[in-house]
Amino acid sequence: MLFLLTSRTRPHLSAEQYGELAVLAESFYASIPAGMSIRGEWVAVDRSANYSLVEAPGIEAERDVQAPFATFTATTIVPVNPITGWTAN
Repeated sequence: MLFLLTSRTRPHLSAEQYGELAVLAESFYASIPAGMSIRGEWVAVDRSANYSLVEAPGIEAERDVQAPFATFTATTIVPVNPITGWTAN
């Protein structure tokens, strides 16, 4: 399944909390769980949010992956489907 994630860093994090978030992120990217893949990632121009298109076995698996980040980020997970039959031309 495909999921669009919108993640916003929670306000008023301390420098120590930003450091903990960085460690979590580095750990995640170093060992993305089996059966999951990142299809694309973007950041808002003003850096207010990150957007990720992720493939995962199901929404519970994606929620489990996001759980350790909940202290530091507010993340919305939306199941999505690709649009087919349309062209950009």
